[in-house]
Amino acid sequence: MVLVPCIPMSPGKKSRELDLSAFPSGAVAEYSTLVCLACLFDLFTTQFGLAPRTAYSEIKRYAPTIEELTAPQAVRPFFDSEEKNPHCPYCDAAKRWHARLDTYRIEGGKSTDVARRALSKSLSTKDNQFQFIESKFDRRTLFFDWLDTQRSNLDLDNDSWLIDATRAFLERLEPKTDWSEGFADLRAVRRSQRLDKGWQREGSRLFLAPSIYNEVLIVQYLISRSHTPGGHTFEGRITLLELIRRLRHSGYLGAHEITESDQFEILEQLVEKLSGGPGRVKLYYVVDRRDFEEKVKSVYARYDVIMEK
Repeated sequence: MVLVPCIPMSPGKKSRELDLSAFPSGAVAEYSTLVCLACLFDLFTTQFGLAPRTAYSEIKRYAPTIEELTAPQAVRPFFDSEEKNPHCPYCDAAKRWHARLDTYRIEGGKSTDVARRALSKSLSTKDNQFQFIESKFDRRTLFFDWLDTQRSNLDLDNDSWLIDATRAFLERLEPKTDWSEGFADLRAVRRSQRLDKGWQREGSRLFLAPSIYNEVLIVQYLISRSHTPGGHTFEGRITLLELIRRLRHSGYLGAHEITESDQFEILEQLVEKLSGGPGRVKLYYVVDRRDFEEKVKSVYARYDVIMEK
């Protein structure tokens, strides 16, 4: 799954955004989509044969699945649009018939558990304003989901994406670190010849320990390999074989006991390392239903008048 394109928000909506500042940025993902209430009312009244009042009650209880809210391609009655005044692509309904659903995915773990519990306690449970869902996800699948998200959100035709991808990876690698200062006005990322671990900022350059720098190259290769011939990295455009040679020469493969000879088997081991190894991660989803609840009420009043005519 990947992030659904964000939809521009009105000032009123911005003031109602959830405060996620207590969470490491690499541990939270946001998905946004629109649902067409005209399509929903048509489904319940025309196809299911329900009276408007009954349809209204059913729609208020309607709880979309995580798959519906986070799908890369939205399907009816959901759709995505960056227009200021979009129309439903299925029934051409105007903006007043659309409700926004924001979904926040929080990765479980020591770096997020305290903040997640505090967030849960702070959110009102009145009128089903928020929906809470827990699930478990395979670490490897979650890593590829993260790669797809980066591939979708980064401008791979602009070399500046290499620094952006580096920051995203480091936020995932060290979620408790505030990387905003480390990347402020940054112009270059280099392999450090002095550091054994960690990183160091000098002027407009960020120096990474060899092991971290190598992992950045792997991530850049994985993100861009389907976009360009070979992968685009800080070391230029390189094939998988060239990447593996660099990793072997630098001692990265030996340090992580990766001894396979086949390049694709080595790639599998690298992915296993970067994804955190086998196992599953607990995920927590918070679905903001406030706009949905408000729009359902106003749409029902309008729809009821139309039906009476």
